[in-house]
Amino acid sequence: MSQTVDRALGILPLLARGPADLGRVAECLGVHKSTALRLLRTLHEHGLVYRQPDQRYRLGARLIALAQEAVESLDVRGIAHPHLLALNERTGHTVHLAVREEDEVIYIDKVESRYPVRMYSRIGRPVATTVAAVAKLLLADLPEEERRATAARLDYPRYTARSTPDAESFLRELATVRAQGWATDLGGHEESINCVAAPVRGADGRVAAAMSLSAPNVVVTADELLALLPLVRRTAEAVSREYAGHTPRQGSASRKDAPR
Repeated sequence: MSQTVDRALGILPLLARGPADLGRVAECLGVHKSTALRLLRTLHEHGLVYRQPDQRYRLGARLIALAQEAVESLDVRGIAHPHLLALNERTGHTVHLAVREEDEVIYIDKVESRYPVRMYSRIGRPVATTVAAVAKLLLADLPEEERRATAARLDYPRYTARSTPDAESFLRELATVRAQGWATDLGGHEESINCVAAPVRGADGRVAAAMSLSAPNVVVTADELLALLPLVRRTAEAVSREYAGHTPRQGSASRKDAPR
């Protein structure tokens, strides 16, 4: 029975590469056509494969639906939370996790700093999109056309002298973030608060969430916080591996390890 299951499962990655006829399936499995046909019929009965009018087989809609349900059932917050706690325990600084909802970026988790100075961010509240490091990561990952359209719709409040002033500047910054694979907010929202952030990627390599480490100047300088960026990135990569089920692929943009 285990050999039968193994052979049946072997059909799925074959068909994921494109439709195949009975002979091709039998050849790839190393079995007789009658054996391949029995396997295909069983998978077809369960909606996992579909026989086309040209007699070739492709993946069935039921398999696609199951995959979508599996993706939607993944709780990135639940997966990330132990990692956020560990990062907070190691550094003592505030850790956030955020996701994108249309044009807003929302904090979905937060671990407070051990220091007396606390941040006013709240779980469920939107971030300052044009300056927050987590927002830059999530928006930088959008396709170019959608990225430009989103940037054009946003307002650009001048929270501080370091705030992003307009859409053109924001797009340049997003291009930099997209290329380097990490982001910062060094006094862009509050002059006394600095932040570094790294992406959490799904199985498709896209940015599913972003996590950040934040601290006020009275606790650590911006340079001292930037020195922790490699640790933040390693933590985000660990969350990505667990969330994706493997090491997610990244885009073609170069990924630089050191802040510049």
